Amino acid sequence: MALAKLGVVVLDCPDPHALAGFYAGVLGGTIEEQDGWVDLKVPGGQDLAFQQAPAFVPPTWPGQEGSQQFHLDLVVEDLDTAEKEVLALGAKPLDTDDRSRTWRVYADPAGHPFCLCAC
Repeated sequence: MALAKLGVVVLDCPDPHALAGFYAGVLGGTIEEQDGWVDLKVPGGQDLAFQQAPAFVPPTWPGQEGSQQFHLDLVVEDLDTAEKEVLALGAKPLDTDDRSRTWRVYADPAGHPFCLCAC
């Protein structure tokens, strides 16, 4: 029996509404805001939340000097198509040179790493 149930994954960032908009563009869903807290309600998936962290320092990839903390794996049907779309939304490539792999690493606009993974 589980002690707890995962409620939401929360990402610290300098601009919660902007980062929620980026992930809404990637995952779909609706943005809800209340008292500075921004939620992305993802249909059929795990919701994400975004909280303002004025002193936020993005992790480095790969994290030689510090930990990346965590990253999101986003499953897509076509890596090339998804890559074009996330780059147009403001993602930055971090580790995308090996096109034979089934995954590629990017940073969201606030600097959090995430992977696009072929299904």
